[in-house]
Amino acid sequence: MLEFAFMQRALVAAVWIGVVCGALGFFVVLRRLAFIGVGISHSAIGGVALGIVLGLSPLATGAAFAVAVALAIAAVGRRGRLAEDTVIGVFFSGSMALGVVLFSLQRGYQQDLFGYLFGNVLAVSSAELALLGAAGAAVLAALAFAFRPLFFASFDEEVARAYGHPVDALGAGLLVLLAGTVVIGVRLVGVILVEALLVIPAATAALWAGHYRGQLALSIAFGAGAGAAGLALAYRFDLAAGGTIVLVLVAAFGLSLALRRR
Repeated sequence: MLEFAFMQRALVAAVWIGVVCGALGFFVVLRRLAFIGVGISHSAIGGVALGIVLGLSPLATGAAFAVAVALAIAAVGRRGRLAEDTVIGVFFSGSMALGVVLFSLQRGYQQDLFGYLFGNVLAVSSAELALLGAAGAAVLAALAFAFRPLFFASFDEEVARAYGHPVDALGAGLLVLLAGTVVIGVRLVGVILVEALLVIPAATAALWAGHYRGQLALSIAFGAGAGAAGLALAYRFDLAAGGTIVLVLVAAFGLSLALRRR
């Protein structure tokens, strides 16, 4: 498999996005933000489609749109007038519908939409791989910088606020990191795979780890391992790479759940 340059790039991309999403997914599961991750990831489709229609960079407009939706979810959710899942549902469906309508204005919109939903990790170029590496490193650096106060706030916001931590800013910052991660992954591996990588590795790790350090390490390991294993299986049996990686993650979660019950 590794005799081909495109497979080498695909392997690096799949493992690296698994590492980044595994680390970020630790906080997604800990703070119960799985549905928010789904809403933000689908909102990127609206931004990407807007960029294509306007002749702008889809990556830039997708990032701006996803960050705007993330901050809007945080702002509306803090007011408490509506349940957070209701707010997310509104933004989720509205952004996705906008993306579908805008894509329909272009020729071949079905193929474009399919590509952004499911991605094509096998088509990753050297430039895209470099962008993925730099953006992923920036996300990990931001997580490392804010890890302690963010971890504190994840368990008890009121006590963290009493200690002087900017709880609201930390929450909004985490959503912005989620939006950025979704955008860097959406063109390469697709919305569906990014959603899975943000939730399933951390959820699987939570079944095994009794300490946060172990859970974080296992989440990263599961994300990276599933990327490599799924890509190898896709190559061996001529399957869709993104879908195969997701199925590997789901199988690992199901097996872990069964073994933990025993």
